[in-house]
Amino acid sequence: MSDFLVRALLAGLMVAAIAGPLGCLVLWRRMAFFGDALAHSALLGIALGFLLSIAPLVGVLGAVVLLALLFASLQERMSLAMDTLLSLVAHSALAIGMVVLSLMPGLRFDLNAYLFGDILAVGPTDLWAMAAASVLVLGSLALLWRSLVAVSVHPEIAAAEGISPRLSRIGFALMLAVLVAVAMRLVGALLITALLIIPAAAARRFATGPEMMALGAVVVGVCAVGAGLWGSISYDTPTGPSIVVAALVIFLGAQIVPLIGTKRRGFD
Repeated sequence: MSDFLVRALLAGLMVAAIAGPLGCLVLWRRMAFFGDALAHSALLGIALGFLLSIAPLVGVLGAVVLLALLFASLQERMSLAMDTLLSLVAHSALAIGMVVLSLMPGLRFDLNAYLFGDILAVGPTDLWAMAAASVLVLGSLALLWRSLVAVSVHPEIAAAEGISPRLSRIGFALMLAVLVAVAMRLVGALLITALLIIPAAAARRFATGPEMMALGAVVVGVCAVGAGLWGSISYDTPTGPSIVVAALVIFLGAQIVPLIGTKRRGFD
């Protein structure tokens, strides 16, 4: 295999490993639009990165972390509904980012690569950044998994047991922000949420518990990355969308596979 294919596969596997359990938490918390809002806001981070002459990844990470903390703090005290606030901030950030980029004379960059991803262009520096993000997020998940699941599934019981819902929301938002920052290079700002939601939704049909669902989501994500890369190279299709299409095919296939026994076994 060529070096760029090896780097693309490794990057995809690392992102799938992060997106699997985080996607499950997103489903349990019914916060799919939160991930979408962070992804749309990432374009503002790119604009800030170019404006401040820093690496785009640093700008994206800074923007999504700040917005994630803002959302987590506003979730408890606001007059607007959460979906309204998320829609307002997400589309405003996307529009502001596009305007700022258009006002920078002489700036040349591939907008499609940021919107739809370009995993085949992942370099050694990107790979190390993804490896660091994987260690950070997976380590945090290992430490906080039980409390995150408890707050996601039964927030009242978790609060009664002394688990802070606010700290849980902040930790979850920060991990999701890191994922958005590193996954943008792979599937783009417009498709990141699909990589979160589709593998987790496919795994939920067969999972009997939270850990099994998280593991299943990782497996589905890994398979989608491999199949998407193969399809992209074989048929000369965009790689990011090809990965999402592969995940969708797996999800649809999971819906027609009969479950063992008469009762639905999926974990809700």
